[in-house]
Amino acid sequence: MTSSRGARAGTGAHEADFHTYRLAEGSAVWIRPGMVHRWSDIDACDGPLVLFRPGFLPGLTAAEATAPACRRLDRQRLDLALLAAEHLGREHDTAARTPLLASPALLSHLLAALVLRVLPDAPARTDGVPAGNRSTDVFRAYRAAVEEHFTDWHHVADYARALGYDVRTLTRATRAATGTGAKTFLDQRTLLEAKRLLAHTDLPVAGCARRLGFRDAGNFTTFFRRQAATTPAAWRDAYGAADIRGV
Repeated sequence: MTSSRGARAGTGAHEADFHTYRLAEGSAVWIRPGMVHRWSDIDACDGPLVLFRPGFLPGLTAAEATAPACRRLDRQRLDLALLAAEHLGREHDTAARTPLLASPALLSHLLAALVLRVLPDAPARTDGVPAGNRSTDVFRAYRAAVEEHFTDWHHVADYARALGYDVRTLTRATRAATGTGAKTFLDQRTLLEAKRLLAHTDLPVAGCARRLGFRDAGNFTTFFRRQAATTPAAWRDAYGAADIRGV
């Protein structure tokens, strides 16, 4: 389930994939499937919340799928986004009350309009390099391959062979787009999924290791300690304690 929320007023906080964002008037939150998230101190927040399945949004692109989890809209964009959300809400309510007037196509187009209004410049901001640049194309291909295979392929050389590039080309393209090398990008994606599993499931550490394609729990623990400076079990305990405290 994907959701989008825009704040009309109030303050609070939102944590998405272990990063905390302060919420205030104009904040727009973009939550994607698989993301671990939680709200804090939002009793005073006011704004629309839209939940939808990814397939309901026509033309969802990789850039939109990796757009920032939280951003601030200026007054003009916020007003337009709230109007789009109100229109979408009215059509949805009408469809629920009067099925003969229901139009999935209309709802999907209104949803797309809202997303375009809330995330108008996500592609440029996400990739960090101009559209049409060869380096951009290389990175996008690498990013898509990592998303598909990171639980099976743990070496950049695997992606280089599959995509028809050498490792140096992938490294240069990834560094130009993200500021980090191809190996770091791959490791960060694996670490994120490891944290998601530890925070969002009851899988034992050995089960997380198997899910992520590690040979055994020892190799997974070594990887996690190198990336996060703590063990998987200690990280899970600390995150669970923070959740109890309502952080």
